[in-house]
Amino acid sequence: MDAEVHSAVRASHLRALPAEVLEAVTAGAVCVSVPAGGVTHREGESDPHLELVVEGVVRVFVTAPDGRTLTVRYCRPGALLGGASLFASPFALPATAQAVVDAEVLRLSADVVTRLASRDVRVAGALLEELSERVLQFMHEIPGGAFASVRQRVARHLLDLASDRVQPDTGGRGPETELVAHVSQQGLADAVGTVREVVVRVLRDLRRDGLVRTGRDGIVLLDPARLTHGQGWNPGS
Repeated sequence: MDAEVHSAVRASHLRALPAEVLEAVTAGAVCVSVPAGGVTHREGESDPHLELVVEGVVRVFVTAPDGRTLTVRYCRPGALLGGASLFASPFALPATAQAVVDAEVLRLSADVVTRLASRDVRVAGALLEELSERVLQFMHEIPGGAFASVRQRVARHLLDLASDRVQPDTGGRGPETELVAHVSQQGLADAVGTVREVVVRVLRDLRRDGLVRTGRDGIVLLDPARLTHGQGWNPGS
């Protein structure tokens, strides 16, 4: 287990497992690189899966019939994805998982993890903690969306817009993968339910903090991972 994977495991609900149990859980696991904009799983998939985010940021979003998207979770290193798919039957993935920036995930064997969970209460307990956190997270999502501050809503909307436009076919290298939200200040104000003057102040603060750069072509997200961190939504992601 390399240093990055070990760090991600220590940040996840797998951290309490003894070394020999963790070795069994990760048997057959493979690390997969996902370029910015790449999709790890799509809405509607039925295969069981469990993945651990090792590097980067992965967003989980749902799509409306008119094409609009709503992000329900931003996953940073240590986040587990797909736990419900191991136990729900029948299962259909209700959302899509997409890399916001170049990411790496550890893809565990669903069969191995499910079998161990049925035999070892420690593995079952770790997964139960993960699923319990997901339930609480989505409960937080409701007031988070309704009562979040303007800065939180602006940051989230910028991430959504930029994530929708990033292209996955550039190999994750070079300026092509730079996250840019193509939106005007007025358009941003309309989207988050405030006035332009307030958005101007929020963008000024984000620039001061080194999180964005504004220009004629849009708003460049300089540090997407830090932009998601501590913004007040999905505290368990």
